[in-house]
Amino acid sequence: MTKPFRLAVFLSGSGSNAEKIFFHFKNHPVIEIALVLSNNAEAGGLLRAQKFNLPTRVFLKTQFRESGEVLAWLKEYGVTHIVLAGFLWLIPENLIRAFPGRILNIHPALLPKFGGKGMYGMKVHEAVKQSGERITGITIHEVDTKYDEGKIVFQASCKVLPDDTPLQISARVQQLEHEHYPRVIEEWITEPG
Repeated sequence: MTKPFRLAVFLSGSGSNAEKIFFHFKNHPVIEIALVLSNNAEAGGLLRAQKFNLPTRVFLKTQFRESGEVLAWLKEYGVTHIVLAGFLWLIPENLIRAFPGRILNIHPALLPKFGGKGMYGMKVHEAVKQSGERITGITIHEVDTKYDEGKIVFQASCKVLPDDTPLQISARVQQLEHEHYPRVIEEWITEPG
């Protein structure tokens, strides 16, 4: 039986966050993962999706930006919400119009600091270290037409110690991501507003 909420997960890389999401919703009563999409055929996250027997699709930039092909897949799979889990491309307007307030992203810093185009992955943690910040964390936010500027849904923070390397900062932030993202997605879908 089809569940009322059907989630599409977009990813570009290894998919560690995506795997936590797959596991969290594996036997969920009202939310299921309908489709996993990637702009990278080599993304480790696609292999993780296969372990959960989830359908996957890979697309090119032209399919994503210049055609309605990706949107057609989302409709075909009955997707109601979209989650970005390490997906690096800006979401095109046709998807934002089709899923208003129903696309969620996680960013590895406390927005509005360290956000925007080009700020992803280790680049964020290097910038945090270089700035001398003593606190960093995660921001879960709705997606709009600009990088990292949508409505903030949730933030969690952790300390940055004086002798931390960007790698150590990254590990601490990733722990927050894994701990909070699946639960926040669940609340965002089932208790909107």
